Amino acid sequence: MMKKKLSIIGMPMDLGQMRRGVDMGPSAMRYAGINERLKPLFVDIHDMGDIPIGRPEVVVDEESNLRNLDLVAEKNARLAEKVDEAIQTGSFPLVLGGDHSIAIGTLAGVAKHYKNLGVIWYDAHGDLNTAETSPSGNIHGMPLAVSIGLGHEKLTNIGGYSPKIKPENVVIIGARSLDEGERILIKERGIKVYTMHEIDRMGMAKVMEETIAYLKERTDGVHLSLDLDGLDPSECPGVGTPVMGGISYRESHLAMEMLEEAKLITSAEFVEVNPILDEKNKTASIAVGLMGSLFGEKLL
Repeated sequence: MMKKKLSIIGMPMDLGQMRRGVDMGPSAMRYAGINERLKPLFVDIHDMGDIPIGRPEVVVDEESNLRNLDLVAEKNARLAEKVDEAIQTGSFPLVLGGDHSIAIGTLAGVAKHYKNLGVIWYDAHGDLNTAETSPSGNIHGMPLAVSIGLGHEKLTNIGGYSPKIKPENVVIIGARSLDEGERILIKERGIKVYTMHEIDRMGMAKVMEETIAYLKERTDGVHLSLDLDGLDPSECPGVGTPVMGGISYRESHLAMEMLEEAKLITSAEFVEVNPILDEKNKTASIAVGLMGSLFGEKLL
C-alpha cells in the first residue's frame, strides 16, 4: 500500500563544523534520484526546496567558544518551522543535510507533535557534547545533547520549549567514537547504546528487534536521524568525520527494512553527505537506497 504524503526539506548547512562541502549534501542526494526512487511509494511527494543558508564567515562565540552559534540557532529555528508545517499538512518530513547540527531544528519541529517522541540515532558518534565537554566547539557534535535539554539556551530553546526528547527514549546505533564527557552522560542519563561491539556480537537483526521493542512500548512516534558516517567509510567515503569499522551497506538496508516492517518511523533525516570527499556520488546514492528500504521498497 502506498504511503500518503512525503515532504522533502533541504538543509544545506555546514556551519556546525569546519570541513566544507557538506552544504552540497541535499543537492547530491537529489541528483542521486530521491524523487524517482520514492515516487512509486507515495501518493504525493512535495519537495519544499532548500532553506537558504548563504555563505557566512565563521564566527566563534567569545563566551561559549561555540562556532557559528547565532547562525546555527537561527537556521535551525527556520528548519523547525518548515518541519512543523509539513507535519501539520499530514506529510512525513524527510530532511536532507547538511551537517548533523540540523537535527536540532528537525527535532524542534517534530517533538511538539508527540508526547513521548523516540529517536534512533544511527551514527558513529554520540553527538552528546556540550560547550564544556566538546574538544572542538563544533555544534554538529552536540545536537543530541541539545535535544535532551543540555547546552546553550539559544539552541535548547529553539521552538520555545525544552527538552525535545527524554534520554530514555533515545537509542544510539553504530557508536564507535565517543568522547569522555559523552560516555559519562550516557551512563548518567541511561541512554541506550548499541556500539559496533554489540552489532558484531548480536547481529543487526537482533539489535533492531530489541530497538523496535524498546521504543514501541514507551513512545508515540519515532524519529530516525541517520548520519552516513554510521556506515563504514569503505562504503560511504563522502563524510566529514569517518571512523573505520562501521556498519555495512547490507546491515543498514536490513535495519531500514525492519523499521519499515515495524511501521515505527514517523520522521527522518539523512545527514553528513559531503560530495567533495565522495567517489562518484557513491555516498549520496547509498543514502537514497536506504531511504528506499525505509519507505517500503521491495525486491519482490
